[in-house]
Amino acid sequence: MSTIEEQLKALREETLASLKQISAENEKELQELRVSVLGKKGSLTEILKWMKDVSAEMRPVIGKHVNEARDVLTAAFEETAKLLEEKKVQAKLASESIDVTLPGRPVASGHRHVLTQTSEEIEDIFIGMGYQVVDGFEVEKDYYNFERMNLPKDHPARDMQDTFYITEEILLRTHTSPVQARAMDAHDFSKGPLKMISQDVCLVVIQTMQPTVTSSTKSKVWLLGKKLSLWLTFKEPSS
Repeated sequence: MSTIEEQLKALREETLASLKQISAENEKELQELRVSVLGKKGSLTEILKWMKDVSAEMRPVIGKHVNEARDVLTAAFEETAKLLEEKKVQAKLASESIDVTLPGRPVASGHRHVLTQTSEEIEDIFIGMGYQVVDGFEVEKDYYNFERMNLPKDHPARDMQDTFYITEEILLRTHTSPVQARAMDAHDFSKGPLKMISQDVCLVVIQTMQPTVTSSTKSKVWLLGKKLSLWLTFKEPSS
């Protein structure tokens, strides 16, 4: 057996033995060993430098042994890397194991907002008296928000109900009166009075030294018919 063959055999045995000693916590050691054996300046490359001294008849034989050694060592490194990764995963799973027999942690349950509860209580009272609940648009037409309330575009009272305008004719409503205006348009008074309750959010921009945007929830109860009119307003404090 030539010197090169002996070196290849020794390299294989030493490398395989070293691979068996590497633990999952030393992945860096595996990479360093791979470079020292198969790298451009590794042990296998150093052995190949002796090929120039091998006779022409022996070069094919030695070349075959070199290729076999490279294939064996490459496969060994890949297999070791795979085993180390599996051990790492198993160790992590073991450290993070969950006892599924333990009772679950209680989840704190919330509750409905007090304004929601109050609004529903008010609705229930008036529904029991034959009123209907009517919802409106938070984005409203200028016509319904102001002009139907006898507030034309040049009316000074509009300053007290300044708001955000989407266009010149579309705005964020400042009160719930547009809901009543639309309900009046849709109601057939020949069949009886209009009995309704509307609860909606309104927005107003108060012009002071520093303009302030306020919103509030208003509840309006309206009973309107021939020689009959009743108007009740419940208002949440502005915020």
